[in-house]
Amino acid sequence: MVKVEFHFDFGSPNAYLSHLVIPEIEKRTGVKFDYVPVLLGGVFKLTNNRSPAQSLAGIKNKPEYERLEMARFIKRHNITRFQSNPFFPVNTLMMMRGAIAARSLGVFERYVDEMYRNMWADPKKMDDANVFRAALDDAALPTAKIFELIETKPVKDELIENTSRSVERGTFGSPTFYVGNEIFFGKDRLRDVEEMIAASG
Repeated sequence: MVKVEFHFDFGSPNAYLSHLVIPEIEKRTGVKFDYVPVLLGGVFKLTNNRSPAQSLAGIKNKPEYERLEMARFIKRHNITRFQSNPFFPVNTLMMMRGAIAARSLGVFERYVDEMYRNMWADPKKMDDANVFRAALDDAALPTAKIFELIETKPVKDELIENTSRSVERGTFGSPTFYVGNEIFFGKDRLRDVEEMIAASG
């Protein structure tokens, strides 16, 4: 069966919206997406890219169109749990290291759900260590162990390696998807991702 990867960072609202739609595709195709945590700030640095908030600043009509496309996507997929984060941009380094730690602790899927919820459904300032800690506690995740692990070299190195390898494969932003070695960028390419999965048998 073809390998499908989702290279993500909690700081991307489009990655969050993709996360909400991925289960539908998994159900239809029978293929489980492999979530790969990457640091979007690192991706931007390695590719000389910038966030949409920066790259669209001062451009007439394009930001409005991007918001229109987001609204269409939300309506198409009946998404009801999305809000802009008033603290955006949020430094996601703690959260992304936490994702690496959560996987080693066997709580990855729940961790991802909770981090996305606290970023884009019930938005909080998640780069504040106290807010991050409270979110972990509220979700009954292993807070102390996660805080311990995110300061360790293996966790830090794994996030760096994930990010570097992702860029080497072609990533320049989030969300990025790979179906085998085929790259797709953006939530609006999920239809193409699903078609490629089907074509791959």
